Amino acid sequence: MSPVSLLHDPHHDGSPLYVSDEAPELGTSATVRVRTSADDPIDAVWLRTTYDAEPVYHPMTSTTTGDIVWWEGELPVHNPVTHYRFLIVRSGGEEQEWLTGAGLVGHDLPDAADFRLTAHAPAPDWGRDGVVYQVFPDRFARSAAADLRELPDWALPAEWDDEVVFEGSDPRTPMQLYGGDLDGITEHLDHVAAVGADIVYTTPVFPGESNHRYNATTFTEVDPLLGGSEAYARLSAAVHERGWRILGDLTTNHTGDTHEWFLSAVDDPRDPHRSFYYFEDDGTYADWMGHGTLPKINHANLDVRHAMVDGPDSVVGRWLQKPYAVDGWRIDVANMTGRLGAIDVAHEVARTVRATAAALHEDPWVIGEHNHDATGDVDGDGWHGTMNYSGFSWPVWSWLRDPASPARPFGRPVPVPRRGGPAVVETFRAWQGALGWRATASSWNILGSHDSARIRTLVGGDAAVHRVAAGMQFTMPGVPMVFAGDEIGLEGVNGEDARRPMPWHRREEWDEQTLATYADLARLRREHPALRRGGLRWAHVDADTIAYLREHPDQTVLVVARRAVGDAFTLPAASGRHLFASEPGGADLAAGPDGVEVPASPGSRLDIWEIGAG
Repeated sequence: MSPVSLLHDPHHDGSPLYVSDEAPELGTSATVRVRTSADDPIDAVWLRTTYDAEPVYHPMTSTTTGDIVWWEGELPVHNPVTHYRFLIVRSGGEEQEWLTGAGLVGHDLPDAADFRLTAHAPAPDWGRDGVVYQVFPDRFARSAAADLRELPDWALPAEWDDEVVFEGSDPRTPMQLYGGDLDGITEHLDHVAAVGADIVYTTPVFPGESNHRYNATTFTEVDPLLGGSEAYARLSAAVHERGWRILGDLTTNHTGDTHEWFLSAVDDPRDPHRSFYYFEDDGTYADWMGHGTLPKINHANLDVRHAMVDGPDSVVGRWLQKPYAVDGWRIDVANMTGRLGAIDVAHEVARTVRATAAALHEDPWVIGEHNHDATGDVDGDGWHGTMNYSGFSWPVWSWLRDPASPARPFGRPVPVPRRGGPAVVETFRAWQGALGWRATASSWNILGSHDSARIRTLVGGDAAVHRVAAGMQFTMPGVPMVFAGDEIGLEGVNGEDARRPMPWHRREEWDEQTLATYADLARLRREHPALRRGGLRWAHVDADTIAYLREHPDQTVLVVARRAVGDAFTLPAASGRHLFASEPGGADLAAGPDGVEVPASPGSRLDIWEIGAG
């Protein structure tokens, strides 16, 4: 995969350089473009779309500018989600290739990786342009009021410096309570600002008999252990006063077995709440993945849908309104919500959540948790995007994982394999093709979360490699989501261990260079439209180097990520102004006879340049 072959390949993506309107109205059309090289003898390019599932071909016209050939065609937007691809024709038709969302393919293939254009409204600008900061409330910060609260019987109180109990299925793990609360978050918003984030996302705040609160006992109030509903209103107000946004976390797939709905259903088989769940005649019920404490909600029942997701009085609607005024939701277990065996109303639930949010908020953002393949769940009028583990986290992990790392796998029986750059890039391409450009750009780039090992542990404690990962998180298509503590180098071998309390009183342990790196990356992303809205072209890939261009009508940015020592290489460009380096050093790229030479690297680092035309 030489740099010439990569940058000379025919290219299209969903960014403004290639699509005139990312959300055209149904019944109109959008102009789409393909970039090819003048050195590539292409006879014709045909735009193929599906009109009511019937393939239709449209001719494209070409314009040559220097060494670039632009092919342009009109894409009819006849269906709410329009699939399309390009047929590249050479040698009088003897050579034919398909250009799809997954790249250039020399054989016929199904439509699964086609580009797609949706007439549904896109995710809000504040979400796509922002930086998300995830907080696990029990472990982030304690206000003075936390010391005065009486703990429930289920809780096992822990001191802030106590080790997290996480080994095996230790029953103490979900009961260990450190006492972080919402006012503690409010008091530390200056730190969130220092990271460069402007969207605060907390895991659930509803009462639940655990420290994670995904087993809610009610949705009508905020847990008193967190300061209650008044503290949530104070946090929301403080966030909004800074011009930021706040996202709630709601489990639509299940409740806790102590939830008021479930208790009513168990006490009386004739109670209306019985139909909120999947009860059998013998009293058994469906639950989440064999956990009887998490009974699964029956969204095929319209009454439960009205109670949870449909309308202003639903759970989704209630917390979007003042005084809480959350700006959107992260939906827990979105992939399984509304799905059980032969029953599948997942799309109906997603559409209802989004419709409820849109009716109550001018520009809400709704993200669905999806640990695997969200294809088909994110290109319509439901979830705007997903927590992109498969399309971002796992490829980055596989490229940067230290083989000796104690980090444990998440969602698979063995750790992700350590792979070289070409395989990792093919993974990125495959998932971008499957999810579609707009859904990829609206989804979260995650290096870790409260459910996974920490990135610092995954890379074997190597701070330089961690900073390379952060650089990719902020410069690839998608929205960076930083799990609180990553920015200072916290570690954790799995999701439970990753929930270590923030060491506010041990500042000397913080990785200040990495914190500064996160802040610099957030600033750069905010200042440069190419890093937020630009396309993605792979420029140079080898085992230890991944380089890519983010191209926007206003600018082009080059990102070069190195996981180890790397050689110099040349790219066709006129110049390069150095913007960022994750390690000391870095200089502008000077023009040479064959373009600009990207210098060799003595080790792990990530550099960013704004480049001129080549």
